[in-house]
Amino acid sequence: MSFLIRVQLPDRPGALGAVATALGHIGADILSVDVVERTSGTAIDDLVVELPKGRLPDVLITAAESVNDVEVDAVRPYAGVLDTHRELELVEDVAAQPDDGLAIFTEGVPRIIRAGWALVVGPAEGGAETLTASTAAPQLRTLDLPWLPLARATVLDGEEPWVPETWQELGTELAATPLGKPDRVLLVGRPGGPMFRAAEVARLAHLAGIIAVVLSG
Repeated sequence: MSFLIRVQLPDRPGALGAVATALGHIGADILSVDVVERTSGTAIDDLVVELPKGRLPDVLITAAESVNDVEVDAVRPYAGVLDTHRELELVEDVAAQPDDGLAIFTEGVPRIIRAGWALVVGPAEGGAETLTASTAAPQLRTLDLPWLPLARATVLDGEEPWVPETWQELGTELAATPLGKPDRVLLVGRPGGPMFRAAEVARLAHLAGIIAVVLSG
């Protein structure tokens, strides 16, 4: 089974290699690595690893944190391999089918930023309504979103009163970005985490900006 493990490690030569060696000792096979963020001497990396049958994901945490100054942010099951070039493919798909572009974009976003689901919401009487939803997204037609309109991409507090109880129970991390205009917003969720990093939010905003231009053309 494949797992996505997010690690914080010193941004110095050999640190990632030491983590890879430690994971190799427990039989984990690293399928791909994605650098999420680098700040102040610390790197945040996402590793997709495959564990032999019968091994519990807890061993990934133990192995990674056996390396000095390494911390594991989160471990969760992951289907597929990280592909940091999917943005271009998604933009091309939207441009080729503009009538279905919003739905195509919403479906593709979770794979790019490794979220569990995505919704595009717009204004409605008494709140906001779901315009499009990805596979596995919560089935909610309307939401009370007190932060609409949204001026810029941001991380949202998953424990605010507006957040549905089921989302809170799953420890869902949330981020949102305007999609062409402040009252049309892309909302993405990661049940169980990890939290969205600043670099990921910036990536989300950049992609949404491109898509908004494509859809308005």
